[in-house]
Amino acid sequence: MANSEFTLDALIPAEMAARAEEVGVKKANMPFMTTFVLAVLAGAFVAAGGLFMTTVTAGGLTVKLTDGTISSTLSLPYGMVRLVGGACFSLGLILVLVGGAELFTGNNLIVMAFINRRVKLLALLQNWAIVYIGNFAGSILTAVIMFYTRQHTFGGGAIGLNMLAIGEAKTSLDFLQAVALGMMCNAIVCMAVWLTYSARTTTDRILAIVPTIAAFVAASFEHSVANMYLIPIALFVKYGASPSFFTLIQKTAEDYPHLTWANFLFVNLVPVTIGNIIGGAVMVGVVYWFVYRRKAVK
Repeated sequence: MANSEFTLDALIPAEMAARAEEVGVKKANMPFMTTFVLAVLAGAFVAAGGLFMTTVTAGGLTVKLTDGTISSTLSLPYGMVRLVGGACFSLGLILVLVGGAELFTGNNLIVMAFINRRVKLLALLQNWAIVYIGNFAGSILTAVIMFYTRQHTFGGGAIGLNMLAIGEAKTSLDFLQAVALGMMCNAIVCMAVWLTYSARTTTDRILAIVPTIAAFVAASFEHSVANMYLIPIALFVKYGASPSFFTLIQKTAEDYPHLTWANFLFVNLVPVTIGNIIGGAVMVGVVYWFVYRRKAVK
């Protein structure tokens, strides 16, 4: 105790790398049920960020009826709408990292402990699988609840219109584009997690999270867990909303041809997940392991 000294100074990168490795060991060795429940929570938390973003950016594209035809006018520049949405979406990672939960994309950094032979390959893959499934469950359950709130009808249908537009855009990507967008996304998300390893206080963590997460959303990058909410809620609206809702927004379900369950899984989720793993595990985890921890291999 005599040598211990309380300090608010941020950890330096070499200390952050050691901390990331220790966190990876703890995550890989958590009991199954604890990991799964925390993963379900993370899916719900990221969905909360997604619904916050969808709500706040609804009406960013103002639709009005003119002489019997639909015309649209941007009420804010595209980039500003994306920036505001990104700042709102950061709520999801704040809830995960401050509140405590297990997020697949962030857990890609367990690879640092794996390379240093402190986590076995089976334990790494088991963690990723359990957390991915738990994230999916939490996201889908949140989407189901949100559909029954009928929030998509709020604002004269503006929120539902935004949900549908987001879902259609995400299911219209080609495979390589989705992989690349997923890589860039999780490189930034894992940098947000990495920066929180320097933190001494909750405020430090939040200040590290908000601008990084806002950046990936503003750039329209693709996050697998976020998409587990954003696309299903759009699908629920497309296939489950009342005819009066579509009359209200002057659209039909046929106006969103790419928005299908098959496209959600195979056009978006699979390639985005591949990209997320490359971006998080390789572009961040392996790189920082090489710089700061390769000499610690036993």
